[in-house]
Amino acid sequence: MERTVPSTISEEIRLYRTTIYSLLRSTTEVQIRTLEEVHSGMNSLLHPNARSPIPDISAFIYSLLRLPDCISQVRLVVLGQSQEVFKRNGYDGVEGWEPVTARARRRRCFYNGRDLLAAYIASRSDIEDMIPTLTAFQIEWNKLNALLRDYAPEEIHKAVSGEDVALQRLSLNLNIATDDLARLFTIWGKGSEAYLLEIAQRRISFRLRLLSGSLTEYRRATNEWWENIEKCQPLVSQRPIYFVSSNTHSIINPLTGFALQHKEELIQFLNENNADLLSEWNDIQSQMVNSSQENFLYYVMKKYQGTNQGKRLLEDQKKAEEECGICRIAGEHSFDVEAQVIEINRLKPELFDPRLNGEDWACLKNSEAVILNIDYPLGSAAYNILTKVAERGHSIRGVYVMGKAATLNGRRGDIMIPNVVQDEHSQNTYLFPNVFSAADVTPFLVYGTVLDNQKSITVFGTFLQDAQIMDVFYKEGYADIEMEAGPYLSAVFEMARPQRHPVDEIVNLYHLPFDLGILHYASDTPLSKGRNLGAGTLSYYGMDSTYAASLAILRRIFRLEKNRTCNVT
Repeated sequence: MERTVPSTISEEIRLYRTTIYSLLRSTTEVQIRTLEEVHSGMNSLLHPNARSPIPDISAFIYSLLRLPDCISQVRLVVLGQSQEVFKRNGYDGVEGWEPVTARARRRRCFYNGRDLLAAYIASRSDIEDMIPTLTAFQIEWNKLNALLRDYAPEEIHKAVSGEDVALQRLSLNLNIATDDLARLFTIWGKGSEAYLLEIAQRRISFRLRLLSGSLTEYRRATNEWWENIEKCQPLVSQRPIYFVSSNTHSIINPLTGFALQHKEELIQFLNENNADLLSEWNDIQSQMVNSSQENFLYYVMKKYQGTNQGKRLLEDQKKAEEECGICRIAGEHSFDVEAQVIEINRLKPELFDPRLNGEDWACLKNSEAVILNIDYPLGSAAYNILTKVAERGHSIRGVYVMGKAATLNGRRGDIMIPNVVQDEHSQNTYLFPNVFSAADVTPFLVYGTVLDNQKSITVFGTFLQDAQIMDVFYKEGYADIEMEAGPYLSAVFEMARPQRHPVDEIVNLYHLPFDLGILHYASDTPLSKGRNLGAGTLSYYGMDSTYAASLAILRRIFRLEKNRTCNVT
């Protein structure tokens, strides 16, 4: 059989990765500026203008959203797998520091209030994500510093205040379009002026230290993560498991109906606080907009719970979930991957999202299985986690992966269903029977298109791709680009075969002893001149594809359990 495999990594990107790991072998601090030249030389699709003196604002925003707000104060970033690793290397008590988060990247980070950031990593994928992000941020910050250094503070004040002439002057001085400046001001909010003044006052120069890069430490951290789950909900080691990798909301919300039960309170919140979303709600009600009111209410609830007025709903929601047999388990002392253990026989079908109705789910009360839903990890951490679940959990009845991806032939909000995955980590081409088809998802999708029978490629990291490689992908028919499917499939191989996964082979995963389904929703269109999630956000409309995929997964699990418990064929 002739194998056609895309060349998935350029020499420039290979050099970048080699340089990163060569530097990190040092026992002392590494300067990020050492990587600036090799970073610029790889011509990353997310940072195409790294070498230009003109700011690459999409790259700056992309990195800004994936780093904590305190990053401008940080001098040293320390990476470690667990609390014990930090303690062993002289950073005792990091979890007593201020916990900080990024807007668009889940990673447990702690800030000492001065100049040090401690970040927990789950695998080498975190390294290959964080270091290019820090490098891009530093390059673009220092470009802006050069342009703002002699700029009058009062002119910055006028521009941020919305004075048109001053905004135009700032736009011309920075070589940034006014709409891009507006995006920055939206991200920074009331702190926009202070942030620009800070950029004008100084350059930044990050240093980095990796405390331990051993595979053993990643395994220990994963084991610690699992033991915390087992301690909080012992049923995961006593009952059959349906493993789901998705997020913290789109599996849970349709099962409890909590937002739907608080519809009046949520709409009252819109009446008092958000005219734009209220108008959208009215259009949905009058059917002027073809949209899901359930998805809309899930989105509004998240907004509401972020206010002082709506915080009490967080505790009410937790109680409602517990009554339905749902246990949330936050990561402790290691990486940030929340887990949810859902007892199927304690769910209340009368509370389900209406889109789960249409079938009699009464037999579910006889199910002994649980759903283990995890907040999808980054890259190769997926392999570590699934192998640990398979090793320590009860029998696996299904593995379902839902995650973000870039698409080369679709639009943001589309759903891709692959049955071929080329994995950069193992260099394997995985062929597998995806249990989902377009017919399973289309009934729940309003804004996008479902593309099944797709070919997916699992890449090392978001910055570690260039336009040339994207072109190779596309010519070979690989239009679905993501970061987790390959590592998950390597774990699936080891769950079904008596050996470690191979390397650089065609791997047939047909005839598995459990269900396997992968669904990707498009969050980026990387060939659209940098307009990616760094340049925008999926927002409310992006939830449409997320919930469509989640509903398809839940219906699949329920039907399997219904057939099992009711003996229905």
